[in-house]
Formats: sequence, structure tokens, C-alpha cells
Amino acid sequence: MVHEKIALVTGAGQGIGRAIAVELAAQGAAGVAVADRDAATARATAELVRAAGADALDLVCDVRHGEQIASVVEATAGRFGGLDVLVNNAGVIETGMTSHTTVDTLPEEVWDTVHAVNLRAPWLAIKHATPHLRRSRRGPNIVNAASVSGITGFPAAPAYCSSKGGLVQLTRAAAADLAPDIRCNCFCPAAIRTPMAQAFIDESDDAAERERAMTAQQMITRLGTPEEVAKLACFLASDDAAFITAAAYYVDGGALSWMGHT
Repeated sequence: MVHEKIALVTGAGQGIGRAIAVELAAQGAAGVAVADRDAATARATAELVRAAGADALDLVCDVRHGEQIASVVEATAGRFGGLDVLVNNAGVIETGMTSHTTVDTLPEEVWDTVHAVNLRAPWLAIKHATPHLRRSRRGPNIVNAASVSGITGFPAAPAYCSSKGGLVQLTRAAAADLAPDIRCNCFCPAAIRTPMAQAFIDESDDAAERERAMTAQQMITRLGTPEEVAKLACFLASDDAAFITAAAYYVDGGALSWMGHT
């Protein structure tokens, strides 16, 4: 459980981030700060957090901008008197920005945006959160949202795959630098029914076939749910995982068992 911990969740306006914020509250977190680019979705998540039993703070943050990341970290620590858990969940994929997504056609600015959100932002959040985490006496730790695509890759998403692979390595490097005081782990989802995944499905001429293709290599042949991912993320954030650090946990329906070397 995450009883009495103070947490900051980025990218918490919907999908996996929202589910993690609500699950943290349900598991006894004292306070949860939710940060998102969209003020309305951040407020909506904060309302759900309060309904689940925790104090909440909604914050607007575009993680492409380092000064905004620093600001939400300080706002969280100031509002709740400290910080125990950082969840880096904000993420984007190139398919949401351009139809030119192969390694030889991807626009440079799209590559830069994906890496800024998926890799640079978690590093900056860790950098700014670390002084507060070092002062915590409630099992301080960091949980990063990586992806199975950072382990095995897939076509037409070179920026996403490389940024998530980088995040797996950042997790390991951060765990080494911050040990033994602060743990750092990541979770690697496969096909989860998030708004980003649903948009990718819906833009297809045959949505049902695209969804089938997304789940075909899994042993559990359906899309996972944000709530299923949230259970894992909150376990990693809890004291039940006190001897776990530098780990990448798969929540992938068994996909990686035959998609590639793990």
C-alpha cells in the first residue's frame, strides 16, 4: 500500500495517468498532485482523487518546458509539505502528430517533440524532485511509464520506440545514482485502451482489424485497461516493493514472451 505517501503524477488528465492517481488515493495516499497540459482534465482527475479518499492538487504543466516541470514539483512539495512518489507518465507518439512516421520520413520537429515529452521530461522531473525525495521518510521512489516498444520495437514509430527504450535505461541509471535512498522502477505496457491508443484505432479504415492486429501477439488477446496498469504502478510505489529497484516490469498480456528477446 501507499499509505500516507504524497505523490505527483504527470500526464494524469486521462488514461493510465488518471487511473494511477485514483488508485494511489484508493490505496491510502495522503495527497496526490495531478499534472496535465489541459486544466480541465487535471481538475477532473483531481475530483476523482478526492472522491477516492485523498487530498488532491491539480496543476497545469506542459512537460516540454523544463520551467513548468520545476514549478509543479515545487508546488506539490509546498502544498503537501514534501514528496514521496514521483510518477512520470506523460507521453506522446508520432502517429498522433503526423502521417509520416517511418524512420526515413519522420519530420525532425516530431522526433524532437516525442523525445522531449517521453525522455527529457522524466529526466527533468527526477532532477527537480530528487531534493524533496531525499528528505522523505516514507519510502521515496520514482515510477516511470515506459513501454514494451522500448524493449522490442515496432514499425513506423522510431521516435516513440527509441524514447521509451531510453526511458528504461534512464530508470536503471537513476536507480544507480540515487541508491540506496530512492528507488526507481518502470512499467512497460503493451496495448492498453488509452485515449491515445483508441485514437490510433479509430483513425483506421478498419478499426476492428487494427485493434485485432494490436493484440494479436499477446497471449491475452484483448486491450489491457488503465486500471490494470495502475495496480502495478502503485505496487512499485508502495513499501511492498521496498527491495525492488532498477526494474522494468511488463504489463503486456504475455506479448514479449514471443515478440522478441527480453
